Amino acid sequence: MLQRYTYGPRFAYFSMEIALRSEIPTYTGGLGVLAGDTLRSAADLEIPMVAVTLVSSAGYFRQALDEQGRQRESPDTWNPAAVAMPLDAKVAVTIEGRRVWVGAWLYLIHGLTDDSHEPVILLDTDQDGNSEDDRRISRFLYGGDDVYRLKQEVVLGIAGVRMLQALGFTVGQYHMNEGHSALLAAELLNRHAFPPGELRPGESPYDIPRVRALCNFTTHTPVEAGHDRFSYELLRRVLGEDYLDMTTLQRLAGDEALNMTRLALNLSDYVNGVAKRHAEVSRLMFPGYRVRAVTNGVHPHTWTSPSFSKLFDLHLPGWSHEPELLIRADCCIPDAAIWEAHRTAKAKLIDKVKALTGVVLNPKVPIIGFARRMTAYKRPDLLFSDLARLKNIAQQWPFHLVMAGKAHPRDEAGKRLIEQIHAHMWELAGEVRGAFLPGYDMALALDLVAGADVWLNTPLRPYEASGTSGMKAAFNGVPQLSVLDGWWIEGCIEGVTGWAIGDNSESANGDDARAFYEKLENVVLPLYYTNQPGWVAVMKGAICKNASFFNSHRMMRRYASEAYLR
Repeated sequence: MLQRYTYGPRFAYFSMEIALRSEIPTYTGGLGVLAGDTLRSAADLEIPMVAVTLVSSAGYFRQALDEQGRQRESPDTWNPAAVAMPLDAKVAVTIEGRRVWVGAWLYLIHGLTDDSHEPVILLDTDQDGNSEDDRRISRFLYGGDDVYRLKQEVVLGIAGVRMLQALGFTVGQYHMNEGHSALLAAELLNRHAFPPGELRPGESPYDIPRVRALCNFTTHTPVEAGHDRFSYELLRRVLGEDYLDMTTLQRLAGDEALNMTRLALNLSDYVNGVAKRHAEVSRLMFPGYRVRAVTNGVHPHTWTSPSFSKLFDLHLPGWSHEPELLIRADCCIPDAAIWEAHRTAKAKLIDKVKALTGVVLNPKVPIIGFARRMTAYKRPDLLFSDLARLKNIAQQWPFHLVMAGKAHPRDEAGKRLIEQIHAHMWELAGEVRGAFLPGYDMALALDLVAGADVWLNTPLRPYEASGTSGMKAAFNGVPQLSVLDGWWIEGCIEGVTGWAIGDNSESANGDDARAFYEKLENVVLPLYYTNQPGWVAVMKGAICKNASFFNSHRMMRRYASEAYLR
């Protein structure tokens, strides 16, 4: 089976996490879901790619919540043999002086046609001959300390390059999705080293321009602290003294510590951020580098609910392959059909809320949805800043709240946010009915983005690199009410695709709660209750103006033309 995919050059896409399917826990959130959407669109468009990631056989974690909103984590183990094919090839990497064997599984992401697939190579260190510690390297997604993380990045970057060669892939370009995979560029340096006898004094022992020409890098993190760094002492301990010339490495990755982002920046010809604002922020963070902007998108078929898929198939056939056809939704789809498709999706969400929490929601009352990773800069608690104000608004314009999201197991502040949200919901229960749904995954995300009436996003500027949940909502005719950061700066047309909270200046962060309450009370809820044609017009605006553009098909066409085929 594998031979059909090794014929001809492919673009190799490396990512620490990839959302293959909702029930396969090889993703934590946005980064992994984006990676999965990237590959799904590549399959639809028949762009020849091969992806490399870790098997993460114990997953990220399974979330449970008690009555006080305290998060409990348990392993989310899955069996690769149930959905993937074991491959015969094995490669070795030296870690802490030991030879660590790495095997692989083949998973196929299917496109729109029977012949369209993208192979995903799942690296697995759970191999006979490895120590128990080494067998665990590929087991837990983002588990453990810096030592464990560096070992994972060694397997992803170095063993990943070796595995593609062992399997017979011809790689035309490498694409690093975030800095976790930057050691692939270090492995390429070793492959393109000059013979010692040809070097002049002071010359680099590596053909750096050649390596740069092979590499592309997408950065996702607008926060300096969010970029992986490892001490050179730890690097020497894990990889050994002789893996790479340390003088060259420090010149490429930083004098004081190995900065994986700087390593990727210095060894990539094509670098991009994931929204126009994010590219600007990245250029300020890393002056001297050309950081282009390719705004993220989401996979059309994956993130459109069945009721809207059926509607689009009827009125705009071919939309899932050419989502730009959705620009015609305003004139080609009757208002009543849009509203009925949404009612179907909303009913499914209401059923899900009841099944998971016992909370019964009124289908006639608008639902405000919010689902993100629970961490401080996402500000999931902003809407609860003034509970008295919320209660007053709800007395005039009733609304429901449905929220979801996981906090990283080591993010104690994020866990406290979930507890605080639960406490706020209890306090509001008499005036605002709400629920926090446990076990956030892709399937639950689709129910939320399709079934909500308004999608809320309240990040602290400028820390939202892109954000994609509102794009998913747009495919289901759900307008967004959001702080102007990330993609929403590009996607917001006030009153047409949704509504902005404040302006796009960082100085507005402190005034966002007031701006949110005013927009909700004076614009959003009155429109919902008093002007259904006007509300449906905004739903259509979200589809026509946002879904037609902010999709991963457009994103992949740009990567192919600007990065891979340059």
